[in-house]
Amino acid sequence: MDTPLTRVLGPKTAKVMAEQLALHTVRDLLRHYPRRYARRGEMTRLDGLEVGDRVTVLAQVKSVSTRRMQQRRGTLTEVTVGDGAGSMRLVFFNNRHAHLDVGEWGLFAGTVGLWRGDKQFTHPDCHIITGDDDDWARAMVPLYPASKDVSSWVVQKSVKLLMDDAHSLEQLLDDPIPAPVRERHGLVDLATALRQKHRPESQEQVDEADERLKWDEALVLQATLAARRRAAALEPGIARPSRSGGLLDAVDAALPFSLTDGQREVGEELAAELAREQPMNRLLQGEVGSGKTVVALRAMAQVVDAGGQAALLAPTEVLAAQHARSLAAILGPLGRAGELDGDPSGTRVVLLTGSQKAAVRREARAAVADGSAGIVVGTHALLQEGVEFADLGLVVVDEQHRFGVEQRDALRAKGTKPPHVLVMTATPIPRTVAMTVYGDLETSTLRQLPAGRGGVSSSVVPVGEKPAWLDRAWARVREEVAAGRQAYVVCPRIGDLEDGGGKDDDGPDGADGAPPPEEEKAGASDKRPPLAVLDVAEGLRAGPLSALRVEVLHGRMPPEEKEARMRAFAAAEIDVLVATTVVEVGVDVPNATVMVVMDADRFGVSQLHQLRGRVARGKHAGLCLLVTEAPSTSPTGQRLAAVAATTDGFALARLDLETRREGDVLGAAQSGRRSNVKLLSLLHDEALIAEARVEATALVEQGRGLADHPELAAAVAALALDERATYLEKA
Repeated sequence: MDTPLTRVLGPKTAKVMAEQLALHTVRDLLRHYPRRYARRGEMTRLDGLEVGDRVTVLAQVKSVSTRRMQQRRGTLTEVTVGDGAGSMRLVFFNNRHAHLDVGEWGLFAGTVGLWRGDKQFTHPDCHIITGDDDDWARAMVPLYPASKDVSSWVVQKSVKLLMDDAHSLEQLLDDPIPAPVRERHGLVDLATALRQKHRPESQEQVDEADERLKWDEALVLQATLAARRRAAALEPGIARPSRSGGLLDAVDAALPFSLTDGQREVGEELAAELAREQPMNRLLQGEVGSGKTVVALRAMAQVVDAGGQAALLAPTEVLAAQHARSLAAILGPLGRAGELDGDPSGTRVVLLTGSQKAAVRREARAAVADGSAGIVVGTHALLQEGVEFADLGLVVVDEQHRFGVEQRDALRAKGTKPPHVLVMTATPIPRTVAMTVYGDLETSTLRQLPAGRGGVSSSVVPVGEKPAWLDRAWARVREEVAAGRQAYVVCPRIGDLEDGGGKDDDGPDGADGAPPPEEEKAGASDKRPPLAVLDVAEGLRAGPLSALRVEVLHGRMPPEEKEARMRAFAAAEIDVLVATTVVEVGVDVPNATVMVVMDADRFGVSQLHQLRGRVARGKHAGLCLLVTEAPSTSPTGQRLAAVAATTDGFALARLDLETRREGDVLGAAQSGRRSNVKLLSLLHDEALIAEARVEATALVEQGRGLADHPELAAAVAALALDERATYLEKA
């Protein structure tokens, strides 16, 4: 299976397959599955092809005509092909085509073009099906993902070569799914599944093969995660039990509000896990504003009471500074131990970021190293060499999707023994994603919002269809400011003139979310670049918000200036803050009640949900206005309407999964490589994923674990060695 394709197909074919399809070995080719099947006589709807698509069609030659061109020298050959439902034209210049006869069936591959309103292929690759071509006489003809220089039938012939080799597939393959598991779930063996996938006789065979091959993907993933859980359980940490009369009790007494039932329940769960030697590895997910930070603070206080230190890793300097301020405000004198007005029975809250002046950073590092700083808040600066902890007992990672596995492990490695780990995210995660991507973490969920929140209503402002609505949006902002409240305006870009108004960049401590698939495809072909903070702010100052105090916030501002701008906004010295998504997470200004998101179609579903969570964090109701030029009937317009229609983050997370490529969710985009998950659907295979998780856990925990199942162990090892395995922690 690891044999290079150069030894099987020859260097020329193997080279182009490697370069254009990332197929390098026998395993890669056998796992390169058909994307669909053509059936003779069945309607394949040629008329449904989109201009610009590169496709392969199975059709019959209906007519062939050759004539001399009038405007230039040479001949033009026009061939009409049909599939029983539709027809299209093939165009060849100067007899540059294979000999085509009326009545012949063939495979035709090319890029769909348009000429005088009709779709056509120009100089397509052609493969005529002959009587000796037994593979094309089948009821179902496999059509593979192809490329410019590797057509579907080249892939098909290459797969056929492997499957017709002297060695049988049974000898070639090591089946990673143990026989008892196959029997329990009615799965065919791997050799049968691959035959039925590549050379099926019926749709039933394809369905049977897909079920088995999905199990391959799910079981290997879940076995990898189960092995991680088992390894973590075998490496003891340090128990951090709670004690009465300590910092945790003082925190509870100092809170200006009552905990929700959900916060109490999750708090008890964390307290019990912290009291055990086995390191906690837990994901805390919850709606925007559900109070995850308070839950994390109570866990950190328990660890400090037990003599340890807690580190909170935040994705941006703005958020890190705000966390440090919030924690210090709640703790009061208990967070200033060692200072004149500090409580000696408390601890110190220390902020550590990359932009701090050298003297401040040295002082912070010293407090971390000698243990006087019980709670350390920081950005990536916490991961740097030279930051040493006296006794790191708990790592809290805020917004897990902003950090990779290496960063999380780098901070965890700073403990003398494995510390407890709490990962927080305000992006609700469907159960299938949690099982597949965060499968090495136990999961807790906060759905209940604290009492007294005003709630947010959302509306789409379709400026392309109703331009006057934008004037009304700015009028709403003026009304809210007149009532003593504040507003955000969010834009996709900064618009720095020095770089031509390019893409936003919030520096090393933050990044904007990836655009949804529609915008990725449009990309450079967009007629108008995304709206930018600097341009929009200037227009608002000179136009509809000229009477208001309008300022900007973005990631390229010096850290001191960003911090000062946020403090001024929190102190109500600014009416309208025009910002990038640097305000997406953690920014807490209860007096802000309106958010206008410009070019809302350029943000993902979960990101929009995160953004609107920045308003209505106090007693007043909030309003989020999603401004877009997308038609309301387009998929983008419908997606925005769905966001506006519900505040249920879990429903939106499912919508996000439907509108994004699943490979992105599993991290293929982050690694820049092809995902190992080809058939498994996180939306539609929830039951299968759950069953695979149960089976994988049992296989890993029984007997000698994966050592008793060498074929599965080899598949897990191959995944672990592949850089794509990082998607397990990079949703």
